Amino acid sequence: MQPWTALLGFRHKCGGYSVLWEDFERFFRALVAINRVFYRFRTGFLGKASPVHLFWGAFDLAVTRFSGRPAPLHPGGAPGLPDDVTREAYSHQVSSAGFWPGDGNTDFPAFYSYAYPTPRGFGKAPVAPEQAYFDQKLGEFLLPYEVVQTSTDPEATLMAFLESTYRAAADLGGWDRAALECPIGQPLRPRLLTQQE
Repeated sequence: MQPWTALLGFRHKCGGYSVLWEDFERFFRALVAINRVFYRFRTGFLGKASPVHLFWGAFDLAVTRFSGRPAPLHPGGAPGLPDDVTREAYSHQVSSAGFWPGDGNTDFPAFYSYAYPTPRGFGKAPVAPEQAYFDQKLGEFLLPYEVVQTSTDPEATLMAFLESTYRAAADLGGWDRAALECPIGQPLRPRLLTQQE
């Protein structure tokens, strides 16, 4: 059984797995809720940021912030991704966060956060909430989905993870945070400016 199937609790037959369509709907609703938090997180950044997007390869929902500074040439070797594409994607410093429902590397659904290039000390940086940890094998921070799902304030718990892991990447990577950040706003609403910032 693939790990993401454990998240959904299948019943009907679909490609060798039992599928309960209500579970797909529940999974979709979870992605919509996560998407809303990712978009809110994205509003606190003035620099270049990706839209919230779904990667079909690992089936992960992700958002990336860019420092604007060039990164060293990526070595490539990402499974299922041509090296030229990988090198273009990581041509500049990034702090990326996302959610995936589990794969061959992780047998549970989790939120993740990584930086490229990985700044010295990144894996030892303090992040929130306390259940988040750095996975040495993956080279990124993980926060089990269950921690967010069972939190008394899931949005605040997820935002704490997103903000703290971004700050670790930006601070240790020497990003110009003062020029790149702004207060968290509302998705799809322009910020009100009273003077040139």
